[in-house]
Amino acid sequence: MKPRISVITLGVADLPRALAFYRDGLGWPTDGIVGSVAEHSAVVFFDLQPGFKLALFPRASIAVDAGVAEQATSSSECILSHNVARREQVTAVMAAAEAAGARIPRRARDTAWGGHAGYFQDPDGHLWEVAWNPKWPLEDG
Repeated sequence: MKPRISVITLGVADLPRALAFYRDGLGWPTDGIVGSVAEHSAVVFFDLQPGFKLALFPRASIAVDAGVAEQATSSSECILSHNVARREQVTAVMAAAEAAGARIPRRARDTAWGGHAGYFQDPDGHLWEVAWNPKWPLEDG
């Protein structure tokens, strides 16, 4: 198996609320909720980099689709990271997330590894790190 991820799916409690946070609050383009013809099929997709998507899928639908029991959520099991090209962009992205309704458990700060990072949680508690890492140069854009 080649090491590759094509889609990361976040389980959400309220699909329209999650859609509004990412589309309206963060400005991510999407076609909105699709696949809602059959029960447990409604989903939202966002194009990230070429060949890579973020999906929002109700937690109850994930449980049905995967054949597992729905579990309590935990914000410390996974971190999604959004790296930026410049140090000052961390604060700007964090401010946009907060204005969209994100909770900020850790404001942007200098890190022990020589970068600058902070954390926000989306309305379902998913933890996002916003980071500038001087050892991982990125292009602006």
